[in-house]
Amino acid sequence: MTGIEVCANSLPSALAAQEGGAIRVEFCDNLAEGGTTPSAGQLLLARQSLHIGLWPIIRPRGGDFLYSDLEFRIMQEDIKLCKSIGCDGVVTGILMADGQIDTARMRQLVELALPMPLAFHRAFDMSRNFEEALGELIGLGIKRVLSSGGKSSAWAGRETLAALVKLAQAQIEIMPGAGVNAENIGELRATGATQFHASCKTSISSRMNFRNHDALMGSLTDEYSYEQTTAARVRELVNALQAAG
Repeated sequence: MTGIEVCANSLPSALAAQEGGAIRVEFCDNLAEGGTTPSAGQLLLARQSLHIGLWPIIRPRGGDFLYSDLEFRIMQEDIKLCKSIGCDGVVTGILMADGQIDTARMRQLVELALPMPLAFHRAFDMSRNFEEALGELIGLGIKRVLSSGGKSSAWAGRETLAALVKLAQAQIEIMPGAGVNAENIGELRATGATQFHASCKTSISSRMNFRNHDALMGSLTDEYSYEQTTAARVRELVNALQAAG
């Protein structure tokens, strides 16, 4: 199946992805940190509102992918919630301190999620040996791997992505992500991948009239804007992929 998965950072973004023709959303929060698990309220409303694939990310925090026992318990409970409300799958990833896939914990999550399938996110790009990691994920029954080929963008990692597609031998889907857009998706299609991952977002200006620029709520430098997926940008990317054949 050829199509676009949208990394949707909110319910409005997920609805825009659906309107624009995406086949699936990786549903998350906090894109500035690479995506974390969305709230229960967002998950419930997303399941009620979407007819395309809903795959929430199971990631308890930003930063690395080496998790404590408590964080692992949180991930388990989040998977149980996603399963109970009828999500189509979940996206997660756990590494060990030496950069290997934490196959023991991943196997527990795979079994807990059944019959939901699991996808492995860009923790893959932080693993120490791609060939070894891919073999382990195939053995675990992981549905797909999101990757930039270990680079800052899928375009920069396109040669590695092409090699991964060949290595996968259709036993697991390799989905390029990071910096995928309408201008480069045609050439990224040459990697042999059929599905691509993008946020298709734009900056939305706050509607606040009163603004206090002396206080900051977090690490963002602009408290009066936020990012959101637009249906137009999704549609543009979908059309570009269809044109690439």
